[in-house]
Amino acid sequence: MKKSFLSLILILTSFSLSADEGMWMLHLLKRQKYPEMKRMGLKLEDYDIYNPDGASIKDAVVQFGGGCTGEVVSSRGLVLTNHHCGYGQIQNHSTLEHNYLENGFWAMTTAEELPNPGLTVTFIDKVEEVTDYVKKCLQRDKSLDKEGVLFLSPAYLNSIAVERVGAGFLRENPGTDVEIKPFFDGNQYFLFIKKIYSDVRLVGAPPSSIGKFGADTDNWMWPRHTGDFSLFRIYADKNGNPTAYSPDNVPLKPKRWLTVSTRGANENDFVMILGFPGTTHKFYTSWEVSERRDIDNAVRINMRRVRQETLLNEMLADPRVNIQYASKYTGSTNAYKSAIGSNWAIDKRNFVMEKKRQQERLAAWARKKNKTQYLAALDTIQRIVQQRGDLRFRDRMLNEGIVRGIEFANVPVRNADSLIRALQNKNEKQIGELTSLFVSDYRSFANKNYNTSVDRKVAKAMIAEYVRLVPREKQPAIFSDLHTVFAGDVNSFVDNIFENSVFGNEANLERFLSSPSAEALIQDPMFAFARSVKEEEISLRDQQDAFTRSYLIARRSYLKGVLEMDGSAAYAPDANLTLRLAYGQVKGYAPRDAVCYRPQTTLEGVMEKEDPRNWEFVVPEKLKKLYDNRDYGNYALPGGKMPVAFMASTHTTGGNSGSPVMNARGELIGINFDRNWEGVGGDIQYLPDYQRSIAVDIRYVLFIIDKFAGATHLIEEMDIR
Repeated sequence: MKKSFLSLILILTSFSLSADEGMWMLHLLKRQKYPEMKRMGLKLEDYDIYNPDGASIKDAVVQFGGGCTGEVVSSRGLVLTNHHCGYGQIQNHSTLEHNYLENGFWAMTTAEELPNPGLTVTFIDKVEEVTDYVKKCLQRDKSLDKEGVLFLSPAYLNSIAVERVGAGFLRENPGTDVEIKPFFDGNQYFLFIKKIYSDVRLVGAPPSSIGKFGADTDNWMWPRHTGDFSLFRIYADKNGNPTAYSPDNVPLKPKRWLTVSTRGANENDFVMILGFPGTTHKFYTSWEVSERRDIDNAVRINMRRVRQETLLNEMLADPRVNIQYASKYTGSTNAYKSAIGSNWAIDKRNFVMEKKRQQERLAAWARKKNKTQYLAALDTIQRIVQQRGDLRFRDRMLNEGIVRGIEFANVPVRNADSLIRALQNKNEKQIGELTSLFVSDYRSFANKNYNTSVDRKVAKAMIAEYVRLVPREKQPAIFSDLHTVFAGDVNSFVDNIFENSVFGNEANLERFLSSPSAEALIQDPMFAFARSVKEEEISLRDQQDAFTRSYLIARRSYLKGVLEMDGSAAYAPDANLTLRLAYGQVKGYAPRDAVCYRPQTTLEGVMEKEDPRNWEFVVPEKLKKLYDNRDYGNYALPGGKMPVAFMASTHTTGGNSGSPVMNARGELIGINFDRNWEGVGGDIQYLPDYQRSIAVDIRYVLFIIDKFAGATHLIEEMDIR
């Protein structure tokens, strides 16, 4: 009897939700989490956060680009986000003469603000549950569902989203878009009505020595001392509607903007975060956790390490290369460290056993209720994960080692192939048209952020590691040339590609254009490499697709069982780039024995880390002068120190970069920019003792804008208390 009772306690404990866990849907807050948030200190009503019929905090939060969050902080459409979220735009505007990455950028008038083609910000106007509607559409359209997976098809779901609101509604509301997203693997569906603005201009960014201080060494770490922020402005037509860039556009007058608080937050104070978290896997089975650790993460860690070591050597040796590859390197190393942290958590907290207990609890419930479909779903997931293991390893190796790792592996071949046919048929009109497109392809491939020498060196390192780990008979067909013609000499194999490809350099292209021939393109080693890699990529995808239908249906059934067992309100759905709220407290943590981290850092820590010989820890002279003079304006802590960053127990993930961190009154006190290394595993299982969100203190942001940059007009534009 004692043993049974203890086992029950352990099971219940393992599945109880931490108060800080979850990324919650705003329109369900009142039913799910609002009472608990009030008990923890929230001073707002639920409709202050989400109000479908009026302005609320959610109207001040935007999806920035495709993978970050931002917040509107003025009545003139001023948006705050992270420096690393705006990094690509800052880089695109940077040259050796105007190096905004190194020196920062500040527009002192709206006329100086810089446009960014392709960048968008997205507001969420309304969220509506449409589960019953989607199920009716799926039943109506079952004859179209050849593979049985329309229930997760973005194209299908978005088509019925348009059907739901009507094409006329979209025509009458410029810039409006609609989207239906699946939740809990297709057991729930929500419709999102969005307004998308495409004229977004760069307003300000600190130098990377502030915005990226600590760089890769400090990434995913605490304590942090990074001023990770940048500013943009949303422009609209004179009626406030989204429109393409035009000098005649005006700053947007938003429905709502956030008030900024300089009072900060103390340890254990309530905080909340709104944003667009990307992907989590709360409902992984034990087999999927093992697959994530042993295949996905292991391959990513190894292959990105090889690439990053090569890139970093080249970047440090040449300032031009550093500008070209800064954004690429940052994106690569971010996921690399995340994978390392994920594997640490999986092993440290024994996630495999955690998920096994989850499965066993469902299985016991299903047997008691005679719901054998949920037992069958578990069996199917286990079988498929085991069967697809080799294919998944090869797919991840190809993706990380070749497709993502080597730039010329993605050289465009469609126009080259069409040009071959035109040359063979001697169709002069098509030859002329396709040659122009072919040259355009080269300009797009060999753009200002591409360096032939760097790509060549990276390719040699990546291919050497790839062929070491993937059996010869399972490599792309083009690799047979490596093993036969070049006797396994990777350096000679790669050198041949660059020296003899039309796209190998500008001179090769000019020689081809002076005397174009189909045979030259047919034999071109770079195009042959890209074609072969794409063929292997498609082959691996098709082989894995054989498992897809059964796997997705089993996943949906498994989640249906979990929701039926515990109730749909018990859980937040996994993140999927939709607007969510997370809440918690300002809180430190103890990562290991005898180590205890406090939740606030100050400018003193920046000076302690300063190392003028290390590019990651260079401190600008002006910042040092402000520190020496303690010239902090009204932004210092009560004791006189300048705050820089703080952390909280809020549950966040990728996509929350740039999210507003707000106090109990809904005032902006920080900008989320990272998580601690020990908490990365929260994407699979929340770790209340370890998981922390890291935010730049809004007082440091204001201090840099005001005292360091002298952009006081931006301070005056904000509502600051």
